[in-house]
Amino acid sequence: MKPWIKRTLIGLFGASILVGGLTACGHRPHALDANLSAEQVAQYRAKVLDQVSSKLDLNADQKQRLGVLADKLHEQRTALIGQTKNPRAEVAALVAGNKFDRARAQALVTEKTTMLQTKSPEVIAALADFYDSLNPAQQQKVRDFMEHRGRWFHRGQDTGKSPVKQ
Repeated sequence: MKPWIKRTLIGLFGASILVGGLTACGHRPHALDANLSAEQVAQYRAKVLDQVSSKLDLNADQKQRLGVLADKLHEQRTALIGQTKNPRAEVAALVAGNKFDRARAQALVTEKTTMLQTKSPEVIAALADFYDSLNPAQQQKVRDFMEHRGRWFHRGQDTGKSPVKQ
């Protein structure tokens, strides 16, 4: 295998672990939460998909592919969180005693890494299918979004200006 391909795959895997870990343990008031009902999750999903669809001017096939990507990401997030209703408590338990619970920490990392390895190919395939279905102008909008640190929907406003000083 060529070195640049190896580095790319390792980088993607590392980014998947980082994003998955932050998604599983992070909390934002408007983010999907383990305490939301199925109806609330569906409403939130529909809202986000509508916003992305309108920003990118997606056609029906592209919307369907975006829906598949959203489903795969949700499946991976759900799998990462696992059966616990409070992932923070699981992490807090590692430092609850006088000594850091190294064995439990390693087991937790192994469990989450295995889950990422299992689900990541599906997420990557769904992301690739969605991105490859975009026309060049839509792909450029995605690149611009990423360059500007995801500011499309910041507080419901799109000023069209980069939040990053250039």
